[in-house]
Amino acid sequence: MKQVFFAIGALVLLLTAFAFRRLEAPVKSENKDAINWITWEQMMEKSKKQKRKVVVDVYTDWCGWCKRMDATTFSEPCLAKYINENYYAVKFDAEQKQEIVFKDKSYKFVKNGMRGYHELAAEITHGQLSFPTVVFLDEKIEVIQSIPGYRDAKEFETIATYFGRNEYLKTPWETYEKNYKPLPKK
Repeated sequence: MKQVFFAIGALVLLLTAFAFRRLEAPVKSENKDAINWITWEQMMEKSKKQKRKVVVDVYTDWCGWCKRMDATTFSEPCLAKYINENYYAVKFDAEQKQEIVFKDKSYKFVKNGMRGYHELAAEITHGQLSFPTVVFLDEKIEVIQSIPGYRDAKEFETIATYFGRNEYLKTPWETYEKNYKPLPKK
């Protein structure tokens, strides 16, 4: 009987620790070769002081392709450097429970079956909730483009520079992509 109570106690502790882990802010890396991920709220505060484009990684804890993109694409040093210099980089859990007020509107978690979604994730992806999705925002925190699916480092770099350099305002994507010169490696 003691073993059953011990097992139940251990399970409760594990589930509690998991629940609190999801509420924590992304850890800012001291590694200059890593993207400095911040929360949506941190980005909003920083944007008040210095306007900058924003790249939002919309993910879920259970998404294998999201984890692969973290381990490969977002771990590319040259890409991380470019993102850190030109964007605020936001990690956004599409299933987070925390309410967010944005542009005088309150966005909440919506239960849907066994899971659910955050209304702000649905808003910035125009209702196309697939994971991973990366959303690019301009300096006014308006959506430029949401891009669903896994992207390798080379493809993501091309996309990030297209928006980061404002080429999207003057150059068709096909032309930019065809003529793109990769960022210099260290």
